[in-house]
Amino acid sequence: MIIPKTKLEIELMKKSGEVLVNTLIKLKEAIKPGVTTLDLDKIAEDYIKKNGAIPSFLGYKSPYRGAVNYPGSICASVNDEVVHGIPGLRRLKDGDIISIDIGVYLNGYHSDAARTFAVGQISEEAQSLINATKESFYEGIINAVPGKRIMDISSSIQDYVENEGYSVVRDYVGHGIGKEMHEEPQIPNCRFRGANPRLMIGAALAIEPMVNAGEFDVKLLENKWTVVTRDGSLSAHYENTVIVTESEPLIVTQTPF
Repeated sequence: MIIPKTKLEIELMKKSGEVLVNTLIKLKEAIKPGVTTLDLDKIAEDYIKKNGAIPSFLGYKSPYRGAVNYPGSICASVNDEVVHGIPGLRRLKDGDIISIDIGVYLNGYHSDAARTFAVGQISEEAQSLINATKESFYEGIINAVPGKRIMDISSSIQDYVENEGYSVVRDYVGHGIGKEMHEEPQIPNCRFRGANPRLMIGAALAIEPMVNAGEFDVKLLENKWTVVTRDGSLSAHYENTVIVTESEPLIVTQTPF
């Protein structure tokens, strides 16, 4: 069931989104060869807390038995890591790509966004993957309007990605967002069976294409968090928190990149 947000709630989510956007801007400036993913995590955590907010991911409980609560303030997924890369002592090198996923909790409401960044000079193939992932998001939100259904978003993303020669991850999906980081509905990036709710004004959605250069199959590492491509191909991620309005979608985590 989708929980539509009031005008006041949307304003609060916009404030959360502002902190998130500025965090992404700071991280973009910091990403370069030699930086560790833990360095980036500290930049994000310090900035979020300095602005009176809380990193949504820090301490998030894993659905898997025996796994620790998430230890980072960001997810930092490098190259073949699709999502939930745990920040650590890994140093970025020239030619890497890194997907940064961030959640911010402020005044009782969450925002959520992800971007994939180039580290130094990257290959044309890697840049094309990043570009296609971003564009697939914008193809999807054409349908984030009242009266459309979740499937309209999902199928548009899938069609764009596959027409570009890539594949969309099936095992992980977008979601509703608001007072909780993960609310209904689930938002796959491909056609699906099951509940397919109709969108209404005030629906708040975290839409997040995860796109692989190779096949869509993924696997979970032993840490029970990090997901990688099964064939070792590169993966990119692009996400925004989007509000359905009476006209065009409102992106509360909009960045220049």
